Amino acid sequence: MSTTSNRTATGLTTRGRYVLASRPLARWRTIDLVVTAFLGVAFGLAYWAWGIAYAAPSTALSTIFPPLAGITGAPWLMAGVVGGLVVRRPGAALFAETLAAVVSMIPGTKWGVEVLISGLLQGIGAEIGFAILGYAAFGLGAALLAGALSAPLEAVYEWFVYWTDWDLGYKVAYLAILTAAGAVIAGGLGYLLTRGVARTGALDMLPPGQELREHALGA
Repeated sequence: MSTTSNRTATGLTTRGRYVLASRPLARWRTIDLVVTAFLGVAFGLAYWAWGIAYAAPSTALSTIFPPLAGITGAPWLMAGVVGGLVVRRPGAALFAETLAAVVSMIPGTKWGVEVLISGLLQGIGAEIGFAILGYAAFGLGAALLAGALSAPLEAVYEWFVYWTDWDLGYKVAYLAILTAAGAVIAGGLGYLLTRGVARTGALDMLPPGQELREHALGA
């Protein structure tokens, strides 16, 4: 594939190995809004379910080393990563993650409004990851970066809300573990999920679907 930019049949832009959102990036299409909203709702329901199921593995990991509980926090970082990978516009990661947090609150959660704060912080982190790359790279590396950066703001927030009795060593360990787990679980699995859904044809009007078709034609 050429490394220069060109327009695709769907109005998207091809640059190097990636298909980017149509320019200007800030001009969202209706399909971008609908898909991001759908992702936020879907992940929100998954987040709510994980909020019920996470307790047992979190407790088990905490008995080994308390900061290991950060591993079970990583699934809550995935919506922003997937939203950014799919829509590829500024704000997509933040929108998807924040909406997922709001939706997860609707059936009821023991954390209350703190869930919304967490969603905003996680979404901002993922957004920073894609922004660092200029919204121009959306491979596995970009997903790992966005997943990793979804964690630090959340971890620091939790220091002052949930882990107030920990010493600094535990807090720093928790930040490092949540960041690593965010990269692997939210980033790595989020990337695989995006690729898998794209292969079904569900994302044909969005960059991941067009990207798969162009790579197939160039193979």
